[in-house]
Amino acid sequence: QVQLVESGGGLVEAGGSLRLSCIASRRIFSPHIRGWYRQAPGTQRELVATITSDGATNYKDSVKGRFTISRDNAKRAVYLQMNSLKPEDTAIYYCNLKVLHNSADYWGQGTQVTVSS
Repeated sequence: QVQLVESGGGLVEAGGSLRLSCIASRRIFSPHIRGWYRQAPGTQRELVATITSDGATNYKDSVKGRFTISRDNAKRAVYLQMNSLKPEDTAIYYCNLKVLHNSADYWGQGTQVTVSS
């Protein structure tokens, strides 16, 4: 089992920045993908950004150029730097870990991001 704990959400004005952090309870040495998803009220959870254990990244089109996902393996951490935030970025943001060899899928509890106009 792996526990994921997010932090860094909050209220920010449009155009502002936030940095989300997600710490895993233990290191995963086998191939895996860590990512950030979000869910706004009345919508389905959607992928925001992912980073593989090899460091390859992938982003939702609407956040490209504004958000950056990164990782620090020594700290068991993954980060989401969010710049130029827009009101439509308002959502609960969830950290995710997918272990590829056994399809294990772990989620954090979520952190609220609210962007005011």
